[in-house]
Amino acid sequence: MGVVWITGASRGIGFATTVKFLSEGWEVVVLTRAVEKLDALKMDYPDRLHICKLDLMQLDGVQLPNLPVDILINNAGALVNKPLSEVSLADLQKSYGVNVFGPYLLIQKLLPKFTEKAHVVNISSVGGIQGSVKFAGLSAYSSAKGAINVLTECLQTEFEQNTQWSFNALALGAVQTEMLNEAFPGLQAPLQPEQLSPFIFAFATTAHLVMRGKVLPVSMSTP
Repeated sequence: MGVVWITGASRGIGFATTVKFLSEGWEVVVLTRAVEKLDALKMDYPDRLHICKLDLMQLDGVQLPNLPVDILINNAGALVNKPLSEVSLADLQKSYGVNVFGPYLLIQKLLPKFTEKAHVVNISSVGGIQGSVKFAGLSAYSSAKGAINVLTECLQTEFEQNTQWSFNALALGAVQTEMLNEAFPGLQAPLQPEQLSPFIFAFATTAHLVMRGKVLPVSMSTP
């Protein structure tokens, strides 16, 4: 057991993954803006669930829990579904801010807390993989996920000579989350967050033993 840090844990994949780690006996630090959505879970795990309210784009001066980072799961995401002609600078700032800049800055801030064999798992999308089928309206989202995929590879290269840290990414297909429903009302995805969370748990706790600096597609459909 150890300490896992999870962003975007108030709903969807992040919430399901938080529940899975807690059920397996881990200590969990959740980083989210919607802390009230975790009140009930905190009552169930008062000693092992640590809730930190923050905005990933405003980390300066934030007091983080004095706990180590065995695993960091960068799960927070923002999906913009608009044609190119309608995408604003604010849309781009939102997409890249949450999907790229946030994870980048958080990793940077947490480096001093990394344990000897810390594992960073970036939650990405198959839409960000070169050669995958792309969808109209997702230029901001898919390009941002492409950036986090490359960042994963870059960070592994940067740290692999002097540390035992591992950086990997899971490029997910469609999962039935609130974020998906907001962007694609009525779309039925083949997976629920609760079906995916055991896989994310297994990957986060064991994949660093056999792979580093890799982007793994995880999908039952396209995207």
